[in-house]
Amino acid sequence: MSEIKPSIYKYLMNAISIIGALIALVATIMLVVFILVDIFSGFKGPYLGFFVYFALPIVLITGLILIPVGAWRVRSNLRKHPELGIPNLPNIDFNNRRVLNLSIFFVSATVVFMLLIAFASFKGVEYTESSAFCGKLCHEVMQPEYTAWSNSSHANVKCVECHVGPGAEAYINAKISGLRQVLSVMTHSWPTPIPTPVHNLRPARNTCEHCHWPEKFYAGKYRTFYHFATNEENSKREINMNIKIGNAPKNPNESGIHWHVGREVTYIAGDEARMTIPYIAVKGRDGKITEYTDSTKPLSREAINSSAKRIMDCTDCHNRPAHVYHSPSEELDKHLTSKTIDSNLPYIKKISIEALEKPYISSEEAVKAIKIGLKDYYSKNYPEIAKNKEAVLNSAIEQVQEIYTRNYFPKMKVSWKSYPNHIGHLYTNGCFRCHDGKHKSAEGKLISKDCNICHEVVSQVQENIPKGKQVNQFVHPADIGNELYTTNCSDCHGIPSNMATGTHKNK
Repeated sequence: MSEIKPSIYKYLMNAISIIGALIALVATIMLVVFILVDIFSGFKGPYLGFFVYFALPIVLITGLILIPVGAWRVRSNLRKHPELGIPNLPNIDFNNRRVLNLSIFFVSATVVFMLLIAFASFKGVEYTESSAFCGKLCHEVMQPEYTAWSNSSHANVKCVECHVGPGAEAYINAKISGLRQVLSVMTHSWPTPIPTPVHNLRPARNTCEHCHWPEKFYAGKYRTFYHFATNEENSKREINMNIKIGNAPKNPNESGIHWHVGREVTYIAGDEARMTIPYIAVKGRDGKITEYTDSTKPLSREAINSSAKRIMDCTDCHNRPAHVYHSPSEELDKHLTSKTIDSNLPYIKKISIEALEKPYISSEEAVKAIKIGLKDYYSKNYPEIAKNKEAVLNSAIEQVQEIYTRNYFPKMKVSWKSYPNHIGHLYTNGCFRCHDGKHKSAEGKLISKDCNICHEVVSQVQENIPKGKQVNQFVHPADIGNELYTTNCSDCHGIPSNMATGTHKNK
């Protein structure tokens, strides 16, 4: 019995086991300390979470593995000497007090370690489902999407609620996909800009409709839109409209924008980003299917039969509900409306748009150039304003700089033009992908381009409309004649079709 004591200590008293024990001890202390910091301090940095719930548990497990590895190595060397009589299996006698105490210590320590690792694993899983993990850990890569999400109306909705979904299968698929993304980040092989995962998005019925209940859509919504001209006075424009949201889908008289939800509408996309739609099929209440094709580029029956078809849902129009990038004009209209930018600064909208749209190598360069550019403009052209309204001008400059950092990301080659938003039709084709007056059925029926299907003008205030005059049709700020009805808004105001992510190549 007296021979067991030196044998056990001899197994453990080696460099590998001692180093493993020290690593495990230090990792355990650090893990406990940082878990307490994470729980009680309120600090939720992405790198702290990665360090605490991924790096430290790996270090702890590595240390624990080294302890028996060192003991096994010593025992293997001893067994090379038959005269020592080392048995095949360790001879552990629990009647020996020292052996029993040592065994109890090892079992207790193992239980503590396993509980600690289990807790860290649970918190690690929880951490990987946090928006900070999705958006901040790979800061440069995900900065555009995280910034857009942070400034959206869905900023309180976690990324995983839309992108992963419930259940083990969804979680595993997401993590497998995540491993590929981690590899691309480690090798710096990610595309710029990152294409929208159009085909991997979850169906709207499993995401949007948890909060947005289609059966309760109401008939209309009255909205006022404010815009400002790019003239010296930054002339304020106002459009009051009735937006025809639409009746509940199961109502036999459904109409308006959400009519599409009540019917089965199938389409074929002409490109990866679904910017063009050459074919639409609508299933009527009687079960009859009416097909519409783009009369300028009709698809053959063979192409229609062989192409992948998609049933239209919320995300075909609300394609960027939480990651919207706004044009400079939109952003400046909001600031001028809320008076966070003073509209009394001459040409402030015009020169701000020009400053924002210049090409910059980095955000730092852009922020600096915007400040210098706006200050120089007013110093040269309106020196009294530059002198007497310095605080007002500085405030405006700060807002313009923030507009840039929210919507432009030079390192990722991302701007507000990179990811088209299909809601509306001013900057992208959006509605006009189908409602362009070109999609025709075999019977010659056209999908209407009439704006009043979805919205109608109640009143409009504009510099080219006599004060007090009531209008019920949209009046363009400039007289463009019949082009108002024959040309899409996005043809003049919008994003070139080759700018959409997924349809152009980076240079």
